[in-house]
Amino acid sequence: MLQPKKTKFRRAQKGKMKGNAQRGNQLAFGSFGIKALEESWITGRQIEAARQAVTRHMKREGQIWIRIFPDKPITKKPAEVRMGKGKGAPEAFVAPVTPGRIIIEAEGVPIEVAREALRLAAQKLPITTKFIVRRDFEHKVN
Repeated sequence: MLQPKKTKFRRAQKGKMKGNAQRGNQLAFGSFGIKALEESWITGRQIEAARQAVTRHMKREGQIWIRIFPDKPITKKPAEVRMGKGKGAPEAFVAPVTPGRIIIEAEGVPIEVAREALRLAAQKLPITTKFIVRRDFEHKVN
């Protein structure tokens, strides 16, 4: 599961996710990708599930890039604990994603295979996404 090896602080504040992605909103590595259309926290487990779905559908051909990393610790208090007594223990790590952020990129497979693989990955994520293709990509018809 994706999580940082070491963090500067054990617990983090919630923060706000307003506005669109300023960084990571363009395809940088592959010819195909999925772009977030809404904001959410995406956990390391969800990212790993999406990665496995893509890899399995592409039959380990081509290459994929995961453009988000869960580095924000989310805390949770145990069930039926009274108010107060400090903040809970870290439960999981999440990646805050805002609209426009590229989540996964793919390369080295036909467009139909990439579209289906990234559709399967998008089903594993808690947000709506959009399949995008590089602007200078030539679609070869046989």
